Amino acid sequence: MDFAIPKELSDYLVELDAFIEREIKPLEEVDDNIRFFDHRREWARTDFDNAGLPRPEWEALMREAKRRADAAGHFRFCLPREFGGKDGSNLWMTVIREHLAAKGLGLHYDQQTEHAIVGNHPFIVMFRDFATEAQKQEFIFGMLEGKRRVTFGLTEPYHGSDATHMATRAVPQARDGVPGFLINGEKMWTTGMHVATHCAIFARTSGKDGDARGITCFLTPADTPGVKVEQYLWTFNMPTDHPRVSFTNVWVPESSILGPPEGGLALAQSFVHENRIRQAAGSLGSAVFCIEESVKYARMRKPFGEELARNQAIQWPLVELATQCEMLRLLIRKTAWEMDQMPHPEVEKRISDKVSMCNYWANRLCCDAADRAMQVHGGIGYSRHKPFEHIYRHHRRYRITEGSEEIQMRKVAAFLFGYLGPRREQMSKLTWADVDYRRSDPAAPAPARAAAE
Repeated sequence: MDFAIPKELSDYLVELDAFIEREIKPLEEVDDNIRFFDHRREWARTDFDNAGLPRPEWEALMREAKRRADAAGHFRFCLPREFGGKDGSNLWMTVIREHLAAKGLGLHYDQQTEHAIVGNHPFIVMFRDFATEAQKQEFIFGMLEGKRRVTFGLTEPYHGSDATHMATRAVPQARDGVPGFLINGEKMWTTGMHVATHCAIFARTSGKDGDARGITCFLTPADTPGVKVEQYLWTFNMPTDHPRVSFTNVWVPESSILGPPEGGLALAQSFVHENRIRQAAGSLGSAVFCIEESVKYARMRKPFGEELARNQAIQWPLVELATQCEMLRLLIRKTAWEMDQMPHPEVEKRISDKVSMCNYWANRLCCDAADRAMQVHGGIGYSRHKPFEHIYRHHRRYRITEGSEEIQMRKVAAFLFGYLGPRREQMSKLTWADVDYRRSDPAAPAPARAAAE
């Protein structure tokens, strides 16, 4: 068992660092672009007079950073070579994501917007696995070139984590001899709708509420009549690009169906695991950043003539956080490695619980580390002169939006108790003989055991 980072990967991290210093840092500084990372100037990212949306200049800056990263061969790293990528593994992606996040806030990696010079691309994988050939040609390269932007219409105002009870309906309806569907409903948190060309709308087409089957995904152009942004939801960490969208008598042709009809929930699961393990690595990196900054500050700060770091009240909380980071790093990398050893559909069946462990714990750990960093730094840590309050505000959402802690813990529990996963058969065959304390003492006289029974 070798825990060393392969030389090829460590060399690639050096290459990324050089690219950041050569291309990204200068771009971050020119034309006062650093304002987007100065959280005393929150307005720099947010157009508060335009529904709280991201300012066009901020989004343009991220596009330019991605363009440069793509030209340098980094942006598509995790994608298959057929799409211009390098077949980057989940293991390598977790190491890279932690490395970038541990550098702190910057144009190289901004988790608030899911922006990074090494892209994640969950939609590309979804289209690769589920789209028709025509859809692949239009959307995969269209998304990579910035000509197509797809948002996700799954969550609803009254149905969050439980998608099987969604109220959005689609019924068959032909128009001018073209078979299609009429969609009515409402979706929440359809992130990116202000710049989207299409929305992947999930709607029930058959079955009853609570059924996993009977839900279909429709690729719907954002300018289709009946598609309306009702409001942008302002959040703990602005800007917002998270709207509530209504769909009133929205007609789409049958050719807009993405993936298997009635089996749309498989799409929602298709990129959950890769997204969660990589996002967990990013949260781990941000936690490491908060801890390291706190350690340095505690060594330099000298209240009452002695380093703050001499106090056990400072040491012990940071020791516990650092210990959790070490343990979590091993679990994340082991889980990512296991994901790389099996076909993608097997992840859900065999190690989905481990992915959930990594994700919910990493997001909680990052919030704890940011909170502790504010405490160690005192007043300046609470202020916007330091990045900790921003890190906390951002990562607090991941404890809800990446699949809430409670939902992910339910997944872990289902695997642990054998309701799902590889222990299902074993646990279903349990008898009292496997757990009865009365049978645990081989020295007990046989008659006594018999009488007791």
